[in-house]
Amino acid sequence: MSLVSNSFLLLAGATLLVYYLAPAGFRWGVLLLFSYIYYIMGGIRLTGFLLFSTLVTYTAALLIGRMYDRGDGPGKAKRILVPALLLNFGMLCYLKYTGFLLENLSALSGMNLRGMDLVLPLGISFYTFQSSGYLLDVYWKRIEAEKNPLKYALFVSFFPQLMQGPIGRYSLLANQLYKPHSLRMENLARGAQRMLWGFFKKMVIADWAVVFVDAIFDTPDLYQGVALFGVLFYMIQLYADFSGAMDVVIGFSQMLGITLEENFRRPFFATSMSDFWHRWHITLGNWMKEYLFYPVTLSGWMSKFSKWSKKTFGRKTGRTLPIALADIIVFLAVGIWHGAEWKYVVYGLYNGLIIGSSELLANRYRQWKKALHISGKETWYFAFTLVRTLFLTITRMYFDRADSVSAAFRMMKDTLTCFHPSVLLTIPAGRDGLSFTPYALIIIVVGCILLFTVEALQERGIRIRESLAKLPLPATAAIYFILLLSIGLFGSTAATKGFIYAQF
Repeated sequence: MSLVSNSFLLLAGATLLVYYLAPAGFRWGVLLLFSYIYYIMGGIRLTGFLLFSTLVTYTAALLIGRMYDRGDGPGKAKRILVPALLLNFGMLCYLKYTGFLLENLSALSGMNLRGMDLVLPLGISFYTFQSSGYLLDVYWKRIEAEKNPLKYALFVSFFPQLMQGPIGRYSLLANQLYKPHSLRMENLARGAQRMLWGFFKKMVIADWAVVFVDAIFDTPDLYQGVALFGVLFYMIQLYADFSGAMDVVIGFSQMLGITLEENFRRPFFATSMSDFWHRWHITLGNWMKEYLFYPVTLSGWMSKFSKWSKKTFGRKTGRTLPIALADIIVFLAVGIWHGAEWKYVVYGLYNGLIIGSSELLANRYRQWKKALHISGKETWYFAFTLVRTLFLTITRMYFDRADSVSAAFRMMKDTLTCFHPSVLLTIPAGRDGLSFTPYALIIIVVGCILLFTVEALQERGIRIRESLAKLPLPATAAIYFILLLSIGLFGSTAATKGFIYAQF
């Protein structure tokens, strides 16, 4: 069920009504009920995978907690942890990567290994990561295992975030879900405001941008003169779509009195690729840091590699090289998480190599800046870092959206050798086709100006939502009405698209 569908709005309204009418002690049960109704409406057969992940991690965490209670150490607890993680991630890998593995084995062996048509359950990556993070936190004694299986099931399945995140941490989210929240008009108003902004980004900016993205990437030979616009529009689509979804999810949760973690923090104001990934899909980055980067850097084999590196390359380089290698491993995992295709492997390696090499060259950068008398506070240098990061971000987007690695390189070549902006006007837009194309482009441009103006003000520390909340009620209502009207007037008239990350 898409977050922009009437079904979602009806379910969200019913959830709010029943939640606040229910006795306080039963409100968490209301959230559990509606969470499973939401998921069942997307396909009852797929609910088994959600239940499997929930039962495996709940049972394993409970057993680990009991082992610690009777004085057993982490060594024995690992006998429970490892099989549970293998089952949980094994389910994800089987469903998501079996076809990819069989396809490549066929190519290498010359055998005709037929792939299987496996349906990927909606949101499986998100609830697999969230439940696995909970299990690891219990193993590391950061939290106590949840005894109530239904309460734990709510943590895994909380429906606003189930399909696209943000990936929640038990220590930050669980008590909010179980605690009965009182009806507050401020939460309703602020949450509705956030949801409207998310719908605007999705339906006005992202859904118009995707018209041009699909045309350019699906028929690159026909539109090779605007390959650059294809990747620029894709970057706009992806950000407006995913961050818009987060606004809807976080806004609706706020209406329930629940505060979810932010997943974006103005990523296109980043001054380096590392800074970009601290601002983009923040909860995935935090998950990778906590549950992959740190375990890798603290592992026995990495310790041996670190000693070898210091002995071979010297103390400074030898200390940094293991961190750079861990970065590459993490981003390779991020790439594979995005999809079972070689282009995502290249996508992950691209990010990992840039960030890893930046770690290795950090001292060189400082020396160069000192030699050139650059303090790093100059306006021109700040602008340079923004443009440099934007260039690196645009480049990786080719691999993210193109059909294959070779197609990505072909489009890069077209970007450098063939540029005819007027070709954009030959791409049909909406129900009116070519006649509406100029207007669709204007809508995207104006929408982006509004979006990035808001984010520029936020980047300067201006708290826009707080300022709006202080306005008189008629002024606030007028702003809401204008935003809602703009969605109705300027929203895409092309085929309705679901949110991109719902497929993960």
